[in-house]
Amino acid sequence: MSQTQQATTVDVAIIGGGLVGASLACALGGLIEAERARAGGRAPLRVAIIEPQPLPSAGEANAYQPSFDARASAIAYGSRRHFERLGVWSAMAMEAAPIRHIHVSERGHLGATRLHADELGVEALGYVIPNAWMGRTLHARLESLPIDWHCPARVESLEAERGGYRLALDTGEIIHAGLTVLADGGRGGFKERLGIESEHHPYEQTALIANIEVSQAHDGWAFERFTREGPMALLPLAGRRMELVWTHRQGEVEKTLALSDRVFLERLQQTFGDRAGRFRRVGQRHSYPLSLVTARETTRPHLAILGNAAHALHPVAGQGFNLALRGVMDLAAAIESARAESRSAGDPKTLEEFEAARAADTRQIVRFSDGLIRLFGIDHAPLGHARAAGLIGLNALGPLRRTLARRAMGIER
Repeated sequence: MSQTQQATTVDVAIIGGGLVGASLACALGGLIEAERARAGGRAPLRVAIIEPQPLPSAGEANAYQPSFDARASAIAYGSRRHFERLGVWSAMAMEAAPIRHIHVSERGHLGATRLHADELGVEALGYVIPNAWMGRTLHARLESLPIDWHCPARVESLEAERGGYRLALDTGEIIHAGLTVLADGGRGGFKERLGIESEHHPYEQTALIANIEVSQAHDGWAFERFTREGPMALLPLAGRRMELVWTHRQGEVEKTLALSDRVFLERLQQTFGDRAGRFRRVGQRHSYPLSLVTARETTRPHLAILGNAAHALHPVAGQGFNLALRGVMDLAAAIESARAESRSAGDPKTLEEFEAARAADTRQIVRFSDGLIRLFGIDHAPLGHARAAGLIGLNALGPLRRTLARRAMGIER
C-alpha cells in the first residue's frame, strides 16, 4: 500500500460506489460531458468516487450470468425515466422483468386492489432487476465518463476544512472536496463521526428474502399481501422465478430459516395461498431486521447524504431505492443550477435548493410506507373489516386508484 501523501482537489467526492453513488456519478459525468461540449472556457466539474470493494474486471462483466439466487430490486417506472436520462436504461432493460400488474390483499379478508399498467398507458408499472446487473451497467457507463475512480480504496478520515472536506484514503491519497456526498448506505460510520444523529424506529420485524420458482407463468404480476406477522411480497423475475420478501415478527424468522426446503414451501403456500400458483423451488434464504432510520440532517455546508445513509425504509411498497434515485437526480440538478450561476457544488444555496426539492417527497414516502405497516399491523377484527372494505373501495374507484399508482410509480409527486 502506498503511503505517499498525494493530494488532489475535486468539486464533488462521492463516498460509496454502490447503486446510489454510481448513479450520482453517472449523472454528474453527463453534466461534465455537456459542459465540455459547450466549450465555455470554464474548468469542467471534477468528480471523484471512492469505493472499497473491487469492481469486476471487463471479462467478468462480459461473462455476467445471473444465478437463481441473484438479489434484485424493484424500480418504479419513474426510475426507468431517470436511468434513461443517465444513458443506462437500454443495457439495464436486458435483465429487467416488467411489473405489469399489482395485486394488494390482506390475509383472512376478501378485499383486494389491482393495478394495471395499461390503465395508465405505460408498458409497465415498474421493473425488477438483479442488483448485480444494475451495478455492472452503471459501472460500465462510468468507464466512458471523465470521473476519477478510487477503487478499491477506503476513506480513513473525513474532516471539515475551509471550503469543503479533507478525505484521507487508505491508499495514502488526500482529496480536498468542495462537496462530499455520503452514499455508503450508512455502513461507513461517517454520520456518527460527524455528529449527525439518526432517528431509529424498530418495527420488531425481520425480512426474509429468497427467490422462488412457481408452477405457472407470472405474466408480470406482483403481489403484496398483508398478514398478521407483517407484509409479504412476490415480485416477478425472469422465467418462472419470483423474489419473495416475507416479513416475520421479531424472533420468529430463525424457525423459518431452519426449515427444510419442502416444509418451507409448504408453509409459504399456506400463508400466501395459490394466487401465484404452486411454489416449486426455493433458493438461499437471507434475513435482515427492519427499522425506519432517518438522519436528522441530510445536508450541511459542503456535505450531502443520499440513499440508506439518509433514510432506510421498510421494504413494503418497494419505495426505498426509488426515493434514493430521485434524491440523486435532484442533487445533480442542484449542482447543474449552481454551475450555471457560477456557484460551487458545496455552496450553502446549492444544498438549500437540494433540500427544498427533497423535503416534501421524502416526508410523503416515509409517512406512506410507515403508515402502511402501522395500519395493517393492528390485529383488530373491526379494523380488519374496514381495511378490507377500503381495498374493495379503492379497487372500485378508478381515478383514485390511478392517482395512487402514478404516485407509487414516481411520476407524480
